[in-house]
Amino acid sequence: MWKSRSVIVESVYIADQQNTFVTRSVSNIQVDYGGIPGDLHFGLTKRAGVREPMYPRGTEIFNRRQVTVVSMEECALIAEELGVPEVLPQWLGANIALRGFPNLTKLPVGSRIFFPSGAGLVCEGENLPCTQAGNMVQANYPDVPKLSSRFVRHALGRRGIICVVERPGKICASETAKVVIYNPPV
Repeated sequence: MWKSRSVIVESVYIADQQNTFVTRSVSNIQVDYGGIPGDLHFGLTKRAGVREPMYPRGTEIFNRRQVTVVSMEECALIAEELGVPEVLPQWLGANIALRGFPNLTKLPVGSRIFFPSGAGLVCEGENLPCTQAGNMVQANYPDVPKLSSRFVRHALGRRGIICVVERPGKICASETAKVVIYNPPV
C-alpha cells in the first residue's frame, strides 16, 4: 500500500515579498500548521477564489495550498518544451524544489513527504498551471513569443503539487527527504 523513495531538497523558498507570488531562495524554512509563517499562502483557512468555483468567491474555506513543491526534472522538461534555457522554481511560486522525482506532479493525493526534522507534508494534488506563472516565464524571456499562453499547455501535469503541513518542523536545502507514495488497495 505504501512505497517510498529518497529525494534531495534542491532548494527552499518563501513568498514574502509584496505584490508577487514569486518566491525567494532561503537556506531553510520552518513549516507550521498553516504552512510557512510569513509566506503568501500561510494560513489554516483562505478565501475561495477561481480555483474553488463550487463556493461563492470570498467564502472562508480550508487552505489546501499551504506549501508548493516542484521537481527540478519537471522544471527542466517545461523549459525544454518551451525552448528556453530554464524555468526556475521561484518563477512558479515554489516553496520546495526536489531533485530525484521526475514525475512529482503525478504523486497521488494522500502521499507524504518526510524531512529529517520530522516535518511532514501531505500531497493535496497537482498545482494547475496558470497564466500568472506563464507571465513570469515570459518576463524572463521577453524575446521568445507567446510563452505566457504556451506555458499553461506545456506545464500541465508538470508544475508540481500543493501540500498541507501534517507535522511542523524545519526543512533545509540540500537535505535528503523521503517521499511516501500512497497507493490505496482497489
